[in-house]
Amino acid sequence: MASRTGAHMSKFRLKLTALFMLLIGLSVLAAGIFTGQFYKHNHLEALSNHMETQLHVLSAAAPWPKDGSKAARTEYLEAQAIRFKELADMRITYIGTDGEVLGDSDHAPGTMDNHAGREEVREALASGLGRSIRHSDTLDENMLYVAYAVKDGQSGQTLGIVRLAMSLSAVENSLDRMWIALALGLLAVFALAALVSYRVALSVTRPLERMTTAAKRMAGMDYKVRIPDAGKDEIGELGRALNAMAANLQDHMGEIRRNELHLQSVLDHMISGVVMIGPDGRIRIYNRSAELLLGSLARERVGRSYTEAKQQYELLQLIRSGFETGEPIHEELTVYYPEERLLELHLVPIPMDDDTAPGLLLVLQDVSAIRRLERMRSEFVANVSHELKTPVAAVKGFAETLLAGAVNDPETARSFLKIIQDESDRLNRLIGDILELSKIESRRSPLQFSPIDLRSFLDRQLEFLGPEAAKKEISLELDAPEELFIEADEDRLGQITLNLLQNGISYTPEGGRVRVKAVIVETESEEGGDPLEHVRITVSDTGIGIPKKDLPRIFERFYRVDKARSRSSGGTGLGLSIVKHLVELHHGTIRVESMVGVGSTFIIELPLIQDY
Repeated sequence: MASRTGAHMSKFRLKLTALFMLLIGLSVLAAGIFTGQFYKHNHLEALSNHMETQLHVLSAAAPWPKDGSKAARTEYLEAQAIRFKELADMRITYIGTDGEVLGDSDHAPGTMDNHAGREEVREALASGLGRSIRHSDTLDENMLYVAYAVKDGQSGQTLGIVRLAMSLSAVENSLDRMWIALALGLLAVFALAALVSYRVALSVTRPLERMTTAAKRMAGMDYKVRIPDAGKDEIGELGRALNAMAANLQDHMGEIRRNELHLQSVLDHMISGVVMIGPDGRIRIYNRSAELLLGSLARERVGRSYTEAKQQYELLQLIRSGFETGEPIHEELTVYYPEERLLELHLVPIPMDDDTAPGLLLVLQDVSAIRRLERMRSEFVANVSHELKTPVAAVKGFAETLLAGAVNDPETARSFLKIIQDESDRLNRLIGDILELSKIESRRSPLQFSPIDLRSFLDRQLEFLGPEAAKKEISLELDAPEELFIEADEDRLGQITLNLLQNGISYTPEGGRVRVKAVIVETESEEGGDPLEHVRITVSDTGIGIPKKDLPRIFERFYRVDKARSRSSGGTGLGLSIVKHLVELHHGTIRVESMVGVGSTFIIELPLIQDY
């Protein structure tokens, strides 16, 4: 664009220079022509006056003969013509009133034509003096002729004509030299005029070129451009006005860009997906959340028709319906690309630009997790109700039996009271686990991290569970390096390991083995930096194992693989769920590997040092 502007300005500058040169050249040429003509006229006038004076002198010095024969007069006049030719260095001709040549300084009179028709002769006969300029065929050059009518002093009658002729070659040579000088002067003036004109044109066009370039940059939304001060004339005022306009536009565009960035930042950080569609069906806004929810990038969608998103058929139908009815739509729909999600859709027609037809604004929110939590809450309430109902019903039933008379039978009463005590303990454990899980999930009990000697810690855990394992003749094994310290909450880490060890003991037949192993492992950093050190704690047993179909749900609340055995062992179905939550609070992971009839292995990975 700048080169194109420069080319246009160069052409304009050349045209302006040419115009100045043309005006100056025409002025100089007109002045030269006028001067040449004036010089020629004055020179000829002076020459004519000089010749007229010479004619008066000749007439006085050699009066026209009145007497004598024609031959004598001719001889006399011819002699006078020759004599005065030598004195005045001019051609002299004596002509009779009838036009006959009576004497001539250069030619024999008898050989010359009658001069009655010559212009200067006619004027002299008419007014006493005549002059003319014409080409002489005899001499082949331009001549100035001045004729004087000689009159009789007494009668006033014209006796004859005396004519002087002078070559104009000297005058013409002088004029030629003048024209050459004028031409050379004109060329010099042209050169000077070209330089001056170019400088003048440059002084006019350079500020205009800068302003044009600046205006085009402003049209390209570059409002930082400024025009140098071009003086105090009108062009300078125009430049200052353009600078003021650019400054105002820069301020306004800066504010618009800041507002746009704020709006874009808000859109990009919204949890909800936002899609704006124009009346023409083309997508105009498509934020990051919409990219995640609908599985396509903004650069692939913005500026293109919404109908190109073939994967979201149900969504396309709702958008078409919104355009057809012009009414707001609130729906929940399931999308299967890029993954299965339940989306809540708010579709609202909105006016856009100056179009008469409205566009559409879509707000999408992923409610899959909310609906899943609602379902889990409902299931949790149902499970809690069911789990609480069983021991309460048992306590109530056996208490009613005792009140009905069984209390009088000591053996029966003792048996029923023992059952009531066991169910009460089970109810107490269930309520305790429910409260504990609720406290962990709501993060009302923050962890207190501190360094823990892991080998000593695990050794104490196994020692605590030793009597319980001894009843089933289950061997407890520990494999952990000395002086392995981990940063963790000691009480919560104890809950994790005790729960896993108790499960291993509970579900391992007599004579089996439960083994705990701790090692340090390195894992790749998500940011691509140095590897991170983790502690891997493995709790394995030789128990009954977990079927493959149950492995994905083993950490769900109240989920039991063998419900009858879990109840008989006193399990609440919340232990592994609590373990999973506590591991995640330690920024770790837990997974399980199991084979039916072979045993199960729970693998926990915790950071060696916590990243607060």
